Amino acid sequence: MHFHHHGYVSGDPRVQPAAGVGIDRPTQLPDEVDVLIVGTGPAGMLAAAQLSQFPGVTTRIVERRAGRLAIGQADGIQARSVETFQAFGFAERIIAEAYRITEMAFWKPDPQNPSKIVRSARTLDDPGGISEFPHLIVNQARVLDYFGEFMANAPSRMAPDYGYEFVGLEVGEGEYPVSVTLLRTSGPDEGQTRTVRAKYVVGADGARSRVRASIGCTMAGDQANHAWGVMDVLANTDFPDIRLKCAIQSHDGGSILLIPREGGHLFRMYVDLGEVPADDNGAVRKTTIEQIIAKANAIIHPYTLDVRNVAWHSVYEVGHRLTDRFDDVLPEDLGTRTPRVFITGDACHTHSAKAGQGMNVSMQDGFNIGWKLGHVLEGRSPESLLSTYSAERQVVAKNLIDFDKAWSTLMAKKPEEFENPSELEDFYVRTAEFPAGFMTEYSPSMIVAEATHQNLATGFPVGKRFKSAPVVRVCDTNPVQLGHQAAADGRWRIYVFADGAAPGQSAAAPSPAADLGAWLSTAPDSPLAATPEGADSDAWFDVKVVYQQDHTGIDIGAVPTVFKPEVGPFKLAYLEKVYGTDPEADIFELRGIDRGGAVVVVRPDQYVANVLPLTATAELAAFFAPLLRSGNRAPELQDHAG
Repeated sequence: MHFHHHGYVSGDPRVQPAAGVGIDRPTQLPDEVDVLIVGTGPAGMLAAAQLSQFPGVTTRIVERRAGRLAIGQADGIQARSVETFQAFGFAERIIAEAYRITEMAFWKPDPQNPSKIVRSARTLDDPGGISEFPHLIVNQARVLDYFGEFMANAPSRMAPDYGYEFVGLEVGEGEYPVSVTLLRTSGPDEGQTRTVRAKYVVGADGARSRVRASIGCTMAGDQANHAWGVMDVLANTDFPDIRLKCAIQSHDGGSILLIPREGGHLFRMYVDLGEVPADDNGAVRKTTIEQIIAKANAIIHPYTLDVRNVAWHSVYEVGHRLTDRFDDVLPEDLGTRTPRVFITGDACHTHSAKAGQGMNVSMQDGFNIGWKLGHVLEGRSPESLLSTYSAERQVVAKNLIDFDKAWSTLMAKKPEEFENPSELEDFYVRTAEFPAGFMTEYSPSMIVAEATHQNLATGFPVGKRFKSAPVVRVCDTNPVQLGHQAAADGRWRIYVFADGAAPGQSAAAPSPAADLGAWLSTAPDSPLAATPEGADSDAWFDVKVVYQQDHTGIDIGAVPTVFKPEVGPFKLAYLEKVYGTDPEADIFELRGIDRGGAVVVVRPDQYVANVLPLTATAELAAFFAPLLRSGNRAPELQDHAG
């Protein structure tokens, strides 16, 4: 964690100094804002948390509830989300309180007595070592709490504005072209409406999104035809795997997906209620908790379930629906204007809960749009950057729905309908990378280059998330994960994987890594040249170097200055951006990095944007040229974690 560079810090270093709009932040919702986020669900809170790192941008997030969410419906946290939490600084704490999934058990009818179920298989949750982060189960409300804490500690001192319900919006002209009507749902002025004008609006207001309706987006897809009862309960049972994630299939009673919850006692059951008749007219939603419990007992026979307390329950019908677009630009207007209104999460994609993807994919929606809005509003990037949001995230949502259709169909099958008895567990293992959140691969665009030089770093596929690996920090000899050193601070990352020469090592030919370092520091077409005057040299770009030697073979005094930027008012050299290889796990070998070196460019949301040779300064300059513009206002720059 990076602090003390502005002077001695005796308090909690996670609390960043207030800056910009965070200084004397008004408690009341202003009449004019840069970004108005509607809804404090996972997508909205992550977008707000990312924007809280841009204190020159006025962002407010409104919620119709009077206060924080108490009980969340989502609970599955995939490894990609935990990786994201690491960037926001709370992965370790949420891991400590969460339930960790390491195995999944599969139960089927006993071949000798089909009226009973028996355990048929166990599979590792991450058999291939997809991530160093675990698969967790934790209440959605706690995830939102952590993002709320991050926002409150950020330079902008952001906090949700509770008690405001979105009514409608109109997009017009002017500096604040989006006019939003809100209804007060709590407080002394309850029942009154007011208007807030915004430059941009982000709708994170759920499956029944009014923001979606206000921009004319339509949901299309399969109608619901299968119902499930879901319950979070405290119970005594003789079922032996009650603390394991389980897929349970009975002979004729249906299926259960069992998800243990955090705390050691609570667990969730998705209980199969069967096909929904076309003329049901919603009757299945009236299924009582007593009926769900009875159904669960029938499925797990010969075991019994004695429910002592019900924390929450619901009935839902599986449907798979996707919007035609994720912003307010109509198809016929593409390329003629940039969007002003965006929708995220359940507002644009709905599916079953059993793949554990809803909250996870929604958070990546928020991450994607958050940094882009920050860059545009702070003057770093042109408005055209915002058009990449819908183009990128709609494809991801379509892939999610396709996956969930396959998984939920398998879960609803009767055992005798499977051609292969192990089909369910085989699918679970075979597709592990998708539900872990690591199959997203963005196509070439203004922020994703063509993979022309992919052979230089085969383990960092262009368009996919940057997969961490061990390195050793030279200045303090600490072994660390390289990817974990990147905070969600809105900066681009430029990772320089050096050629074989150690820094300062005399050689017949100059070192390409040293030459690149000099170019980054001094060239007028270097992306770092766009950094505003007076800001730290690493304010917009976090440049790190990894040498092929171990830490004992690296003279940090000979390392180019671009990798040791002077930061803060005292211009202190920051030494924690210089790394050597870990003798036990050489990152060059692990990630297929050419021994001649490579540059890996990573977006603020952790996706690889480009892979280049160390000598390709013209290509690096050309990649960033359309993304950078000299700031038309000097941003209030935050203190970065380095």
